[in-house]
Amino acid sequence: MEEYKDPEQLNENELLCSNCGGKIQFKPGSTSVVCPYCGTENAITFDEKEMQEALREIDYYEFIKNNNTAKNVVVIEEAFVQCPNCGASTTLDPNTVSSECPYCGSPIVREQEQLKKILEPQAIIPFVLDKKEAMEKFNTWMKKSFWAPKKAKIYARPEKLQGIYAPYWTFDADTVTDYTGERGDDYEERHYDSDGNETTTTETRWTRVRGTVYVSFDDLPVLATDTFKNKYIGNVSYFDYSQLRPYKKQFLSGFKTESYTIDIKDAFEKAKSSMDFEIDNKIRQDIGGDHQRILSKHTTYNNVTFKHILAPIWISSYQFKGKVYNFVVNGQTGKVSGKRPIDAMKVVLAILLAIILIVLIYFISK
Repeated sequence: MEEYKDPEQLNENELLCSNCGGKIQFKPGSTSVVCPYCGTENAITFDEKEMQEALREIDYYEFIKNNNTAKNVVVIEEAFVQCPNCGASTTLDPNTVSSECPYCGSPIVREQEQLKKILEPQAIIPFVLDKKEAMEKFNTWMKKSFWAPKKAKIYARPEKLQGIYAPYWTFDADTVTDYTGERGDDYEERHYDSDGNETTTTETRWTRVRGTVYVSFDDLPVLATDTFKNKYIGNVSYFDYSQLRPYKKQFLSGFKTESYTIDIKDAFEKAKSSMDFEIDNKIRQDIGGDHQRILSKHTTYNNVTFKHILAPIWISSYQFKGKVYNFVVNGQTGKVSGKRPIDAMKVVLAILLAIILIVLIYFISK
C-alpha cells in the first residue's frame, strides 16, 4: 500500500479548539466541531481535490491481484479495544480509561487496547441526528407498535445511547447474466360432465426460454463487521451517498468508531448475494408471462469497484420487566430497527377474534 500515516500525530492539532485549545466535538447536522469549554465553532474544511478522492472508486480485481494494494490507498494504525463478550472492536476516547461496549454493554478497558493496521476510510457520512433527535425517533418507533405493551411505550428508556461510526464497503458493478428458464402462460380449460354441465379450470402452458439480462449496481452497501448485534444495523444500512464527505478526524470527535472485521473478498461475496436478488427480478421480468421458472444462470461481474466508508449509527438498549431489548437508529435518516416487547394479552385477543371471525364466516356461508 502506498502510504502509511500515524493518525495521532497527523490530526492532533485538528482535534483542538482554535480559540482555547480544548478537545472539540463534532456537531451533528453541520460541518463544524464545537468546543464544549468555550463554545467556539470550528469549521471542518476540505478542498475539491479531497472531495474527489473521497468519491474515488478502487478497482476491485486490481486490488486483489496486487495483494490488497492500490494507488493512493492508505494504511493507518489505530488502537481498538475488542469486547471480550461479543467481539466488537471499537475505539475509546483519548482521555477514557474504561467504557462499555456499545453493542452488548460489557465493560471494556484501555488495558485491552490493541493496535491494528487497517485501510483508512476514504469517506464518511457525518451524523445528522444528535442524541436528543435519535431519542425522539426511538420514542416514535415505540409508540407506533400495536403489539407493544402500553407501559413499555411510556416508560421504556434507553440507558446509554451511543453514537458509533460503523464500517462499510460499498460496491459498484456492471453484471451480465445468461439464463435458461421457463415461461408460464395461464389459460382456461373447459370441461363437461356427463350431463353437459360446464366447468372451467386454470391451466398453465410452459415454454422453455433463454436470454441475457444486464443489471448495474451503484454504491451497494455491505456492513464490514460481523458483530452479532448488527443484525439490527443491517436493517438501517441505507444512506444518502450524496452526503459523503472526505474522511476527517474531526467528524469522529465525540463518537466511537468500529473497525471492519470482514475483509474485501468476503464482503464482495455478500454483495453478490444482494445482487442476485435484483438479477433474479430482472430475469423474471425478461421471461414475462404469468409465471416464471429460473432453471440456470451464469453471471459475469464487470467494472467492479469499491470504497471503504464510515456511516453513523446510534445504538442502545432498554429494559422492560427484567429483559433487555436492543435497538439502533440510523444517524442520518432516523430509521429505527430493534426488538420490542410484545403484549401477550393483545396476542391472545387477536387469536380469539380471528377464531370468532372464521366461525361467523363458516355459518354465514352455509
